[in-house]
Amino acid sequence: SRWCLITSLKLYSSVHDPNEKTFEKLLIANRGEIACRVIKTCKKMGIKTVAIHSDVDANAVHVKMADESVCVGPAPTSKSYLNMDAIMEVIRKTRAQAVSLNVSICCSFLSSLSLQASEGVTFIGPDTHAIQAMGDKIESKLLAKNAKVNTIPGFDGVVKDADEAVRIAREIGYPVMIKASAGGGGKGMRIAWDDEETREGFRFSSQEAASSFGDDRLLIEKFIDNPRHIEIQVLADKHGNALWLNERECSIQRRNQKVVEEAPSTFLDPETRRAMGEQAVALAKAVKYSSAGTVEFLVDSSKNFYFLEMNTRLQVEHPVTECITGLDLVQEMIRVAKGYPLRHKQADIPINGWAVECRVYAEDPYKSFGLPSIGKLSQYQEPLHVPSVRVDSGIQQGSDISIYYDPMISKLITYGSNRAEALKRMEEALDNYVIRGVAHNISLLREVIVHPRFVQGDISTKFLPEVYPDGFKGHKLTDLERRELLATAASLYMAEQLRSQRFLGTPRIPIAKSKRSSWELSVRLGDGIYPVAVSKDGSSFSVEVDGMKLNVTSEWNLASPLLSVTIDGTRRTIQRISRSASGETSIQFLGTVYKLQILTKVAAELSKYMPEKAAEDTSSILRSPMPGTVVAVSVKPGDMVSEGQEICVIEAMKMQNSMVAAKTGKV
Repeated sequence: SRWCLITSLKLYSSVHDPNEKTFEKLLIANRGEIACRVIKTCKKMGIKTVAIHSDVDANAVHVKMADESVCVGPAPTSKSYLNMDAIMEVIRKTRAQAVSLNVSICCSFLSSLSLQASEGVTFIGPDTHAIQAMGDKIESKLLAKNAKVNTIPGFDGVVKDADEAVRIAREIGYPVMIKASAGGGGKGMRIAWDDEETREGFRFSSQEAASSFGDDRLLIEKFIDNPRHIEIQVLADKHGNALWLNERECSIQRRNQKVVEEAPSTFLDPETRRAMGEQAVALAKAVKYSSAGTVEFLVDSSKNFYFLEMNTRLQVEHPVTECITGLDLVQEMIRVAKGYPLRHKQADIPINGWAVECRVYAEDPYKSFGLPSIGKLSQYQEPLHVPSVRVDSGIQQGSDISIYYDPMISKLITYGSNRAEALKRMEEALDNYVIRGVAHNISLLREVIVHPRFVQGDISTKFLPEVYPDGFKGHKLTDLERRELLATAASLYMAEQLRSQRFLGTPRIPIAKSKRSSWELSVRLGDGIYPVAVSKDGSSFSVEVDGMKLNVTSEWNLASPLLSVTIDGTRRTIQRISRSASGETSIQFLGTVYKLQILTKVAAELSKYMPEKAAEDTSSILRSPMPGTVVAVSVKPGDMVSEGQEICVIEAMKMQNSMVAAKTGKV
């Protein structure tokens, strides 16, 4: 049975018939986790791979995994991964029979591929007509209408300038969505609620679109407030066969980019699922689509659904579909490209269990739900020891997260027989994920999946701003959780103090007095200072906090980045992020990193005599909240600016951000 690998806890099938010949060598014109994902399937199918890379990616994981690799230019994507002339030269040089491309596709490259087809090079994906039709949001919307697919009201032409954008927005009625015609991934998209936001949105969206896709054309359509974002995975061959592989719920987003996805959706009933699937297949057949693709819909509270766009590539969130269907989508794409018909019928496609995916980003979730972070991964350990966990990543310990590319670290996927099981495994996986050297969004992801609204399936694309109207602040500890954290921190501190008194199992000072078994400590957490009494009994500590005693047990392996602790029968996985000689320590507990200071009672009494360091006055400084490139400066020295006025524009990870003055003053 093709589902046998699902039942044996594998998260996607890659059963390959060795007698089914495909390609000898395939070039992968991409980077990161998606390039690694393609290489894994190619290895199982016996296909040799060629990786391209920029100069800063010379030691990237996808380069090491591939059989061959060629540098195609410097770090900026326009000069490397989108350097069409260089990529075409690599195809000729390596004699690759096929090319897999998932980055933004330029029409010039499609034309080049058409030329290469005559030389026997096959593109792993749909033909150029389908890519151009569906890659252009204006044309795709017209095609969707003709295919009887529900569409969002809006302007179907190209918006020429900001004045026309305002006129169109007024005609449609606010709010409106301004987005790049050739866009995707949340880039080149802005929501406008009035004329001023429309003008600003037009400017930034066109700039982002030109930077990311080489095409600054924009369209405007009605913004459907508070919808769900649900997409249908389709798979079609060159023989007129097409399937829909069920849906993916992608409503948890920030800045129009998905953060948490799952399959299936808690919201759809069988009738709505079938209707969406049939419309998705109708659109695929209308453009003679032949490969894996995704038709995205907005769904309102009454289960009315509207076509949003079609992505003619393997989506970031494809693993959850693989988990519940047992299909390897990369393998199916390669088979279709070679000309084989689909092996399955619509009735063969199941919903087997539940899968959840969290996008782990190098971002600071406390800044606008995630502003990019850069740096070197000084320590990195994926939670693959947790059952039914899959991690798709393109990095390893020592990798650099740079300003040039998307800040994604990995896609973390968990699978279960039902949603509750998949979510419980995700919670455990996030607790066991070790990432050091860059900021990351583990805390936000964990809070989302345990939030009562998410657990109940009460979600929309506005979930994050509705649940965290004042921004994300991390996990809010209950009184019991606060006591657990204090008891764990105190026990960890004492375990380390006791270990430091011994060397190779013997006391460092043989004539020292017999060891103590109880201590009085003072622990600072946030604005509170808590007296804590600790006593030791074997490998356990009895800790008194707030007049309550807690028993803390662990193996106390202080060299491990992960520490499994049992507190009064409740097992927790914690991580000690940092510590200092002054008693300051950072502990990741329930996903959030808490800063504590642990002192003996005597040291705590003396600490009041230590002077406090004065905070830096930054009110007259404009400091970028993230690393990036200055692409525009709107003022000059001597200018008077008012609060809220734009000073400059920073581009980071292909997104443009306006930096404004925090107060009125002179530059």
